[in-house]
Amino acid sequence: MNTRFDNAVRVDGAIAVDQPNRVLRNTYMMLGLTMIPTVIGAVFGMSLNFTLAAEHPFMFAIGMMAVMMGLFFAINANRDSGLGVVLLLVLTGFMGVMLGPILQTALNLRNGAEIVGLAAGGTGAIFLTLAGIATTTKKDFSFLGKFLMVGIVLLILASLANIFFQIPALALTLSAVAILLFSGFLLYDVSRVVNGGETNYVMATLAIYLDIYNIFVNLLQLLMAFMGDRD
Repeated sequence: MNTRFDNAVRVDGAIAVDQPNRVLRNTYMMLGLTMIPTVIGAVFGMSLNFTLAAEHPFMFAIGMMAVMMGLFFAINANRDSGLGVVLLLVLTGFMGVMLGPILQTALNLRNGAEIVGLAAGGTGAIFLTLAGIATTTKKDFSFLGKFLMVGIVLLILASLANIFFQIPALALTLSAVAILLFSGFLLYDVSRVVNGGETNYVMATLAIYLDIYNIFVNLLQLLMAFMGDRD
């Protein structure tokens, strides 16, 4: 047997196996770092007056999406540089500020702090469970991609429509559907890193962060609806 060739194969195999692990480690480290500007942004957001947003919810939603899409594009364009990391932290700070209205509503409830804590804990449990499944089983969840993309487009359209209709039952239904969809995205996104489909930790962090963010927001909305003490 050619020992040199055998060693080369083993080295190449080790590199191939280690790369997804390294990307996953960097992603989780970066994910932890993104929580800092998110929390700072959320605290700042709770001190802001969102009256204009309440009066013009459709325009506020469109404006928020425009800022997000601009930052998404900029992050993707600079994914291989330090600027990409800076822009990712700017985005997560902005997302934290955008938590202001829902946190203001939640904390005005008598048991608001408890509900926010439950939403955060529930989101953490969902993340740990699904990320653990994707990591330990190494199952390829890429087959979920097309279904999830169709689902998210329909969810966005229905959510924009409900800004006009203001149907409470539909809003709760959409929140429940969103939790399921973004849980699916969480499996999909972690699986892509584990199986080498995503090799850039900045983009991997962005995808997983958005999954966690949306699960938290929609879980908080459901908990406020069913557990909120408004007396």
